[in-house]
Amino acid sequence: MKLENIISQSIHENGKPIGFDEFMNFALYSPGLGYYRSNSNIFGHRGDFITAPETSDLFGYSVAKQCAQIINGGGNILEFGAGSGVLAIQILFQLGRLKSLPKKYYIMELSGQLKQKQKQTILKVLPELINRVEWLTELPIGFSGVVIANEVLDAIPAKRLIFSGGRFVELGVDCFDDNFQWKHFDEPYTNPLISLPVNCEEGYTTEVNLQALAWIESLYNAMTKGTVLLIDYGMDRNEYYHPQRKDGTLRCHYRHKASDNPFEKIGKQDITTSVNFSDIAERAEEAGFELSGYCTQAMFLISLGIENFLIQEENNTKRDILAQQIKQLVLPSAMGETFKVLALSKKQTVKLDGFREQNLLNKL
Repeated sequence: MKLENIISQSIHENGKPIGFDEFMNFALYSPGLGYYRSNSNIFGHRGDFITAPETSDLFGYSVAKQCAQIINGGGNILEFGAGSGVLAIQILFQLGRLKSLPKKYYIMELSGQLKQKQKQTILKVLPELINRVEWLTELPIGFSGVVIANEVLDAIPAKRLIFSGGRFVELGVDCFDDNFQWKHFDEPYTNPLISLPVNCEEGYTTEVNLQALAWIESLYNAMTKGTVLLIDYGMDRNEYYHPQRKDGTLRCHYRHKASDNPFEKIGKQDITTSVNFSDIAERAEEAGFELSGYCTQAMFLISLGIENFLIQEENNTKRDILAQQIKQLVLPSAMGETFKVLALSKKQTVKLDGFREQNLLNKL
């Protein structure tokens, strides 16, 4: 059965429009058909988008330095949604060089195809460390160490809201004549976990992510001690709800081209929303986490000494390549300022090196 038919059948059986979060869940995570659960090659130059680990090994090497400071010879690492497995390789390789390997490197992965891809990648590059890697389909209980979520929050299904008649209402998805379209729900949208702007222009559209907030809470409950590193594109609440951001943050990606139409290429294109880091930080604190740091990806990597890898490279050609990669990771016009890093800690007192040069917690 085609994915479009599964979604339209769900709407008809429901007897009313479904929430956009439900639509997004179908489009991304339907077994065998959803974007992240199919066999298609979605990462890298041949895919639909390039993540920081695929841009440069130096990204993972820098993150590894932060991990080494936290686990300090004892503890594990848990990576969510490890994509092609490239970040896991970078972190394990660098931690090996630093003589600070974790006892276990857990990968939380729901896609069987991606799990196989990750396993093959690690076996090819670091066969001697494959026994340290373990794949999970649910959160481990009593986890101690570092949790890494690079570009995970943006792919958690979100609700869409529109300001209509002086209040926010939910934007659902309906289906007429086999065509999907937006449909306003009637009742005003309220939720005690979300702070929405009060006065907006008619038609102002935005997103809220309740599933991401629930995920943060479940992480806290699964951990005994450690730090969560959330790396994603997003912003604080004031910027997120800026009047000029009147169409929200919904973006779709297909072969390195962006659009804002989630109703085409269903299951073939990525669907994302930017992260409201203020909402995440508030929920994290309510759950019991301490906020350990918040900064741009550029300042996080600079604080961890990413330029030292460049200085140590003696080959001029390789140094030129590394310089270009670093620019992609840190320049404001590239990934440097769009991406942020938020660190949440539980029973962890170490002052994190990644926020030495910048800490914007007061902006949240």
